[in-house]
Amino acid sequence: MGVHEALIPIAERWRAQRSERLARTELMAADFDDLRAAGLTRLAVPAAQGGEWRDAATSQRAVCEALRFLAAADASPALVSAMHPAVLAFWLANEDSTSETWSAQRDAVFASAAEGAQWGTVTSEPGSGGDVLRTRSTAELLSDDDDIDVPGRRYAISGDKHFGSGTGICTYMFTTAVPAGEEAPAGFFLDTRAISAGDEQPGFSIAREWDGVGMKATQSHAVRLDRCRAVRVEWPGPIDELARGASPLNTSLFTAVVLGVLDEAIAVAGERIKPVVADLRPYEQVEWARATTDHWVAAQVYDGVLRTIETGDSAAARVAGLRGKTTVAELAEATLQRISRVVGGGTFSGSSPFAAWFEDVRALGFLRPPWGLAYDGLIGASAT
Repeated sequence: MGVHEALIPIAERWRAQRSERLARTELMAADFDDLRAAGLTRLAVPAAQGGEWRDAATSQRAVCEALRFLAAADASPALVSAMHPAVLAFWLANEDSTSETWSAQRDAVFASAAEGAQWGTVTSEPGSGGDVLRTRSTAELLSDDDDIDVPGRRYAISGDKHFGSGTGICTYMFTTAVPAGEEAPAGFFLDTRAISAGDEQPGFSIAREWDGVGMKATQSHAVRLDRCRAVRVEWPGPIDELARGASPLNTSLFTAVVLGVLDEAIAVAGERIKPVVADLRPYEQVEWARATTDHWVAAQVYDGVLRTIETGDSAAARVAGLRGKTTVAELAEATLQRISRVVGGGTFSGSSPFAAWFEDVRALGFLRPPWGLAYDGLIGASAT
């Protein structure tokens, strides 16, 4: 059985539990055990190392479609699952055979994911505007080693972070900091197995638990790092170069999650509207027609992003990914508003899936990159 087929009963079970899941404010480890058993963590692992990934042109669509499918059933675990390939993309999209350290680290990262390790991020900082390269965190090189299984220089990181989606679920979490004696930020990752096991981890504390009205069950906690041990991402070039390589993969992953939520909202609304469609007021008819049209446009944009990635043109894929993610996020928010106008005031009930979906797509719009940073990139792309 392939990974996508194995995800079907999981999504069906999540839908059957929707009422209970809408009230959740935390993740369930059992969900990720099920996803791991289905092979989701292996989709972004190279085939040579036991995974399903061959290259972006042939494999990105499969990863995105899996996340889109899961997001339609429950957006919170789908979003946390999207962080996994988003982090692995740093190693997937950037090869350098001249650096033995980088090659060894890539192999170890992929081996961990093949064995079921869940990767995530805790990079954003208060006041950074979502730009993970505008970090005030510091990193001090350590001389000793530890029991982290992935090779790389060890550092002690200090700083405040927020939006650590999947805190308490992830095995490793990517972050950024400025190493002592250097001017530019660098990438690092924390071994958070102790946190996921319910134990304390030296130098890692939760400053504020996630209480968002959107994506409320993602455990996107704010974290304080105080000389927390970390491993440096050993890419031999600058971090912005590393980020550019991963950009089209990352933006398409989040676009898939946005679209999955929108798919489900349109499907559920359609079932409710079908028996009374003849009784809709003219305004409601127009709003429903516009909602379904916007959903169709969002699906075409998403497919266009994937088709651009499939051409192998990385520069075009970066621009398409950024435009696609921004466009779909805007369309999704507008579409949920239109659906609410047609379905009626019941959508404002806390038990209504539409209320949750509306806040979920709004929250997703602020993800990598958030609005301000996204439009900076779009203006730069239009100028060139």
